[in-house]
Amino acid sequence: MPRAQVNGITIEYDTFGRNDANPLLLVMGLGAQLVFWEEEFCESLANRGFHVIRFDNRDCGLSTKFDKADVPSLKVLMSNDHSNEAVALPYTMDDLADDSVGLLDALGIQSAHFVGASMGGMIVQTVGWRHRERVRSITSIMSTTGDPSLPPPSPEALSVLFSPTVSGKDEYVKNALKSWEVVRGSGYVPDIDRIRKRSERSWDRCYAPEGVQRQMAAILGQGSRKAQLSELSVPFLVIHGTDDPLLSQECGQDTADAVSGAEIILIEGMGHDMPRETWPIIINGIANLALA
Repeated sequence: MPRAQVNGITIEYDTFGRNDANPLLLVMGLGAQLVFWEEEFCESLANRGFHVIRFDNRDCGLSTKFDKADVPSLKVLMSNDHSNEAVALPYTMDDLADDSVGLLDALGIQSAHFVGASMGGMIVQTVGWRHRERVRSITSIMSTTGDPSLPPPSPEALSVLFSPTVSGKDEYVKNALKSWEVVRGSGYVPDIDRIRKRSERSWDRCYAPEGVQRQMAAILGQGSRKAQLSELSVPFLVIHGTDDPLLSQECGQDTADAVSGAEIILIEGMGHDMPRETWPIIINGIANLALA
């Protein structure tokens, strides 16, 4: 896969579709590598008229790691209303947002449609006000405003975020299967083979647990985005599952309510994952917003 020099770091990326089609940047979530945007999903978007770009966020996959940086205390960040200026962060959500726009710069793309899942939703929200001129539309999937008054994750889902490090591929895959059993929601039977293959590929590409903690620190350090979201004037879509134990349905609704004119699609029974059965709904939502 190609690489780009962005904001002083290296970003690993991949593309689908014609270079002259509508640019669409896919931004993945916490610790999730670009392979979580599965090839068939990306090809389906390309077939709808998009030049699709997926990439590894910093500190994840094959993009630059920040292994020399300290891992901030997540307990301190969580104990102080999700923000604490006294905690030194290796990087911020602003940096993650700037990376995505920097990748567009490296590819010679002036503006694009932005689609983010989970933490990726937080990143594209941040792009919306930091780089409004670069944004054609925003789709925020299974994400949140970061408002601390929203319902917290279930204890079981929270344990997935703070699962211990593992020593080998078999243990990693086993833990991934257990984690997805927790967060998948009640409306869809998990595709065990799909999840196993994706987990195996993630391990083979790069296992970087400390990067997950540093990304989590960036999330907690940003806090609520509601004030900035209220000032956005960009085509905006929220897609959320009704059975998400990590970021509840209220988190998705709060995001839609925060942005003037935003649309929302609630997918019955979907948890914190995008099962293959939901892809037509998600892809149609993205395309209808972007190509309107």
